[in-house]
Amino acid sequence: MAPPAAAVEGGQAPQGRQQQQQGGFGLTGIIRMVVFWYFASKFFSPKKPTEPSALISNLFHKAQPLDMWLYLSEREKFNDFGSESSLVWHETNIPYAVWSPESTRTLTLKYHPSESLKHNGSLYAHVFFAHSGFSPDPNDPEYQPQAAFGRTHPVVTYLPKSKADKKKSLLGTSSDSSEAQVSSKVVDETEDDDDSKDDGPVEWVSYWKPNITINLVADFTQYPKTGIAPNIAPSLNIDPFTGNYYPIVFFNEFWLLRDKLIPLNETVTELSLNLEVGPISMTKWQLFMQIDQSFQIHRNYGSMLEGEADELKRVFLEGNPYLLGITMVVSLLHSVFDFLAFKNDIQFWNKNKSMEGLSAKTVVVSFICQLIIFLYLLDNDTSWMILASSGIGCVIEFWKIGKAMRIEIDRSGRIPMLKLRDRESYVRNKTKEYDDIAMKYLFYVLFLLVAGFSVYSLMYERHKSWYSWILSSLTSCVYMFGFIMMCPQLFINYKLKSVAHLPWRQMTYKFLNTIIDDLFAFVIKMPTLHRLSVFRDDLIFLIYLYQRWIYPVDKKRVNEFGFGGEDDQVVDSASAVTDAANEEEKKTN
Repeated sequence: MAPPAAAVEGGQAPQGRQQQQQGGFGLTGIIRMVVFWYFASKFFSPKKPTEPSALISNLFHKAQPLDMWLYLSEREKFNDFGSESSLVWHETNIPYAVWSPESTRTLTLKYHPSESLKHNGSLYAHVFFAHSGFSPDPNDPEYQPQAAFGRTHPVVTYLPKSKADKKKSLLGTSSDSSEAQVSSKVVDETEDDDDSKDDGPVEWVSYWKPNITINLVADFTQYPKTGIAPNIAPSLNIDPFTGNYYPIVFFNEFWLLRDKLIPLNETVTELSLNLEVGPISMTKWQLFMQIDQSFQIHRNYGSMLEGEADELKRVFLEGNPYLLGITMVVSLLHSVFDFLAFKNDIQFWNKNKSMEGLSAKTVVVSFICQLIIFLYLLDNDTSWMILASSGIGCVIEFWKIGKAMRIEIDRSGRIPMLKLRDRESYVRNKTKEYDDIAMKYLFYVLFLLVAGFSVYSLMYERHKSWYSWILSSLTSCVYMFGFIMMCPQLFINYKLKSVAHLPWRQMTYKFLNTIIDDLFAFVIKMPTLHRLSVFRDDLIFLIYLYQRWIYPVDKKRVNEFGFGGEDDQVVDSASAVTDAANEEEKKTN
């Protein structure tokens, strides 16, 4: 009986499997529909209105008159409301969340610091607001908890003490003038650990904030008790009895730059304090908060150094808005042209099959210059993003050497060494001969310039070590005399009477960037040497353009893809003969 049962089951097996597959597909489809309906109901269905009992709102109303008290005390917790010496500012009838002349009040006063404050002491600003006619003092019989609120803010901040520069005269000579020119280096927050390991514990210094701006945020939003935004929740001061929140008091230090802070010491006898109170919109307050958080994130990741945020703010404070807009547009164009030049440079060397007419030694020298700049940045504790960009540039320049020359590893000695051999397309014509002549005279000029500048730097400048002196001297020479590296290619073009072998797309984008740099040289404050370096590049590019104009197109010259104009003519003639033969064959058939 078993075999027939097996046969029957075997005969019905396909149908059963089909029904099983259909049932499985149907269950999967139902599950997908349920999941889709769930998310659709969450995102697209109208939200149910929150119950009023589950919402919190502002305890104060718009245009409600407020009185303000500002106390200065060396204690963080303040309760001495009767002290007339601590009360430095009192205003009445300030309309809340109204932009009018009556809503903004200012005061400038002189403060005489105590001896404890001069020796790294603390000072706090205690600001209180209340309904007009009410008191902020909890001990007052007419005190109403829902009618008064306040906040405390430090007037003194602490920063690492400025340390003397570690640079010194390597020759051991020092004079009064050189000592007077010793610069101070402020220890960044990101370098505290390193400095503490090398020089012991970091010494902190107290700094006085000359400006205190108090802003009342105009916020009347009704927030759900369990759904307050994470960026707003820390700033809300909620009343424990009603569950509603007081107006947000924001001490606006967004435009308080670090160089405006005043160090406190024994010689300080009087300090100026500028006070201001006024409204601020919810959007502007959140914008300031987001920008400060973004700056802090960039500093934590090392993509922004300490002080760069202040420099960016200074551009908005002191710059012309029209000039700022032009600078932003021009900077965007500069970035686009940089990317296009980089892209075409990679394409040119990737597809290049012949080194005829190109200077191979210039490629090697460019790699050496890029490596010097990378080591210099590494020695000066530069941001990792700039280091990564320079490091990638070094890798690309080394890759270009592999395209321009043959890189071989010599294992004959104890230490494997890299050997560079010229390619046949570079040796078999006069390109190598002209390149050698140009690099010979270029070496003489560079040697004199580098030697002279290095001796000057050693005698009149200060350095951390001999290694630092070598790097700084070479880097300065690369920045100042880098345009000389382009001269061998000009000499080769002059000897060959041709420029067809050059990557003109890449050079066009670089020339456009040079024009943008010229604009920056006029509108942006920069060192004179850097401004001159911008115009020297213009001279080189103008010579390139002049050579392109005077030298006719040579059909025999090989282009950047390894093909010449005659090759195109041969290909065109061959294709024409083939097309004619095909037409004749069709007529015959």
